[in-house]
Amino acid sequence: MDASRPAAITLDDVRGAHKMLAGVARVTPMEGSRHLSSLVGAPVHLKCENLQRTGSFKIRGAYVRIAGLTPEQRAAGVVAASAGNHAQGVALAASLLGVRSTVFMPVGAPLPKVAATREYGAEVRLHGAVVDESLLAAKEYAESTGAVFIHPFDHQDVIAGQGTLGLEIMEQCPEVGTIVVGVGGGGLAAGVALAVKALRPQVRIVGVQAAGAAAYPPSLAAGRPVTLESVATMADGIMVGRPGDLPFAIIRELVDEVVTVTEDQLSSALLLCLERAKMVVEPAGASPVAALLAAPESFAGPVVAVLSGGNVDPLLMQRTLRHGMSAAGRYLSLRVRLHDRPGALATLLGVFSAADANVLDVSHVRTDPRLGLTEAEVEVHLETKGHEHCAALGAALEDAGYPVID
Repeated sequence: MDASRPAAITLDDVRGAHKMLAGVARVTPMEGSRHLSSLVGAPVHLKCENLQRTGSFKIRGAYVRIAGLTPEQRAAGVVAASAGNHAQGVALAASLLGVRSTVFMPVGAPLPKVAATREYGAEVRLHGAVVDESLLAAKEYAESTGAVFIHPFDHQDVIAGQGTLGLEIMEQCPEVGTIVVGVGGGGLAAGVALAVKALRPQVRIVGVQAAGAAAYPPSLAAGRPVTLESVATMADGIMVGRPGDLPFAIIRELVDEVVTVTEDQLSSALLLCLERAKMVVEPAGASPVAALLAAPESFAGPVVAVLSGGNVDPLLMQRTLRHGMSAAGRYLSLRVRLHDRPGALATLLGVFSAADANVLDVSHVRTDPRLGLTEAEVEVHLETKGHEHCAALGAALEDAGYPVID
């Protein structure tokens, strides 16, 4: 690949952003992962940007963008739209620079993220059901008030700021062979690619998108940004329906490959980060780990996987962990039909006990049009030990004469 950089942003821009962020953004740690290293067959390191201020990499680009405003622009204030990470990055950056900030967030944005954005100093306005509607409101606000709109990824200063993460990776792991990074609009991947390819063109850069919000593969195939008709993924941090124009141009030139991961793979990766790495990571931040789990043989080491953020809503974390346990065969939910007579439920639970499955919850239904007069249906949630254990449990139920409905 030709490692020449697009003229709009240079390595010097990224180095300038790095100096600007000294004392503002943390130099986040890089931790080795023995489990992932054994899967890949080469050293795997986790770049822990989930431990960054505001809980994600977004403070880097937001601060550089706002710091570059003229005194007149600062006086007019800034405005942004986000469901979480960008909102918090803009709020803190503006507060540190003494600039008034207004952030539009969807009405259904997680309450912890709304509260954190306010605590960082922004005026939060809840508008719209999705981020796209909040984005339109923010742009209208900018036009009517003169406030400067801070785009989450499609601006030179933002990309230069995110690129400082690439400089840190090269300092902490100069022998890196592959860097894996999540991709939404593309600001982080573009910035990292700019910095890293300028220093070591042979390093492979792999972007990761959620399969339900993967705008880059069709855009790269078409040679221009393509807008998806719909997006759906638990990874709201990378749930973007159209690549940014500037990030797209950089990623098309400098990123070696963009891969996609499923919701099951995302939830399994989040579970692995929590259990093995002791890291609280949001689904978007776990996307590089999901890619490693999906195809470990595809990555030449040493590998650096960027954990881009850790701002996960507790309710989403609960659902995602259960989804991840289910994908790993460690959580099983099923409905069983039985004869409604005394002791029937105890007998069924005895089958689970004999199969060494831990019963977490039981729901007993006797009144349902689908049931016969002497039938009952039981929904059971179980803790299991893997896919083989789940299969053995199913066989035990069949042998005992219990039809599994779902």
